[in-house]
Amino acid sequence: MCTVTLKYNKDNVLARHKLAALLATGLFSKVGEEVDEPTPEEVQAHRELRDAVLEHSRKSMSNVIARYL
Repeated sequence: MCTVTLKYNKDNVLARHKLAALLATGLFSKVGEEVDEPTPEEVQAHRELRDAVLEHSRKSMSNVIARYL
């Protein structure tokens, strides 16, 4: 038995379909799956970006919201 490791973009629909077709042939089997967990720094950066976007959207939408109140 040989082992082949593949890297692909999980958001790419074509890549997922091609991989599914390859596995569906029965010639290959899935042994394991690595899960990319975000680092604490990535989580913190995401939270900061989310908070900044939400704060900005509140300010920019306040006039629109006030118009309908």
